[in-house]
Formats: sequence, C-alpha cells, structure tokens
Amino acid sequence: MEATHSAVQREPWNKGKIVGQKAPFKVKDIWALRVRLQMEHRVRELALFNLGIDSKLRGCDLVGLKVRDICHGDQVAARAVVMQHKTQRPVQFEITPVTRDAVQKWIKQAGRKPEDFLFPSRVHASPHLGTRQYSRILEGWVEELGLDPAEYGTHSMRRTKATLIYRRTKNLRAVQLLLGHAKLESTVRYLGIEVDDALEISEQTEI
Repeated sequence: MEATHSAVQREPWNKGKIVGQKAPFKVKDIWALRVRLQMEHRVRELALFNLGIDSKLRGCDLVGLKVRDICHGDQVAARAVVMQHKTQRPVQFEITPVTRDAVQKWIKQAGRKPEDFLFPSRVHASPHLGTRQYSRILEGWVEELGLDPAEYGTHSMRRTKATLIYRRTKNLRAVQLLLGHAKLESTVRYLGIEVDDALEISEQTEI
C-alpha cells in the first residue's frame, strides 16, 4: 500500500511557476492583438480572444461552450447565460458586435453545428479545446504583445473587462453579478482593490 502511494506522487502543477493574481490586459493590448489576429486571418483565435474578454468566463467554462449556448438559430446572440462549472450558478454576459462578428465567421468557417463544441480540440482524445491548450494559446498572445508571460494567464482574460467596468463605474455589485461571484468579498479580492475602498463604495451606494 505504501509503495502504491509513493508511486503515484506527482510533481506540484505550480512548481517553478509564479503563482498569484494575474494582470488584466490594457485596452491598447486588446486592440493590438485584435488587429494582428485579423490581419493574419487567425479566425479561431480571434473568436476565442474576443469571446474570452466579453464573457469573463473561467477557462474551463469558456472552452466548454457549445454553439447553442451563444446562438439563437444561426445567429450569435447579443446575450448569453451559462452555468458555471465551479459554482453551479448561472452567469449572464453580453456579446458585443465585434465579438459576434468574429464568432459568426469562426462558426461558418469551421462548419460548427448547434450541438457542437464551439472550440473543438485538435487532439483526438478531447472533444473540445482543453484548459491547458487554451493557456498555451494565451501565452503565445502575451509573447506576441511583448508582455511578460509570468504576469498573465487565463484569469487575465476573465479579469480584463470586469476591471474596466469597475474603474468606470465603481459599482462592485454589478461586477459581482457579471463575474458570478456568490460573495462580494470574492469580487473585492478578485479585482485587487483595498477593503477600505470597497467599504467606502458600499456605504455610498446604500439605499
């Protein structure tokens, strides 16, 4: 029994990695990458990037999307509701025109049907893009932008729009709903804002 336990010991996934809160992308970085992906006709990546920014979904939820999750008939919807794997709570998000256009082109090019996964894997054993594959794709984007891969990860995609919305509105409750967090404290930690600032905002918005 002891031999079995020692045989299955695995190296920690984060060994040698810098672990911590990942930086959100800046608006200039978002547009720089969009232009690059468009000019190089990287249709799948453009759809994945735009939808990742708009949806604010965790990586596991983003790669697990099916065409029917975001489409009404043969058109990409302006809004979608997805059940989160981690919390089993539904979360709603807007799909902007830029993203709808990119995703529509990808669905047409790839011949995806309503019951298909939106982003199929190129590995035969997996029905859809895996979180590790997604992470590698994102790392490539970060390097193309000349940014430090140690500072960015898949959660950078999830944090980007949420951070922009918070900076513009200071509305923690709205961001909490958009991220699908059960507790406001989780949103405070996720945005990396000071607790004192959060309490002050909450007091100012009390009814």
